[in-house]
Amino acid sequence: MFSLDCKMSSHGKAETDRLRKNLEEQLDRLVQQLEDLEDCRINETLDETDYQECKEDTMEQLREFNESLQRMISGNMTLVDELGAMQLATQAAISAAFQTPAVIRMFGKREPTGLKERLSQIDRDVKLGKLNKEAADRQRGEILSALRQLGEKLEPSELQLLERLSLNNIDTTRYVQITETSGKGKMALDVVGKEVKATQDI
Repeated sequence: MFSLDCKMSSHGKAETDRLRKNLEEQLDRLVQQLEDLEDCRINETLDETDYQECKEDTMEQLREFNESLQRMISGNMTLVDELGAMQLATQAAISAAFQTPAVIRMFGKREPTGLKERLSQIDRDVKLGKLNKEAADRQRGEILSALRQLGEKLEPSELQLLERLSLNNIDTTRYVQITETSGKGKMALDVVGKEVKATQDI
């Protein structure tokens, strides 16, 4: 009986892994479309009308993808754990809370190491003049918000920066709760305000 349970359990995990991989590829494709569109806009290979039409089409596909994730996750704690970050990343892209395709991609795949490396890269790009302060701050806010929601511990200075950016232009409160009964979903969607206040009171 024990070996049968193990087989069933491993079979379920294999199915979940395949599902996650398939969904990650779909999200990758949509994020790549967003990236390509921004490149076309910068290089002026698309006029504004075509850009807006293509962007809206991609956003509509993201909305449909998000609805599919919501249906899959609803009531399934295993899938909440596996796909919760992907849904948060998709919602962030739809709400325009996140606008950096690379950050959306790493958030969706739960890659905190890659996000931290990106944070260091931003500092280098600013020093080299490749990024202006506004764009750098927006990306920092997106990355810190993603790291926070992936359960990574942020430094007090990072929490304060995230709080400041949240008040300005990165709204970290606009996510839809993954499921009403999901404790982990609620934890992932916590806003940083309480932690910021705690670090300020120390």
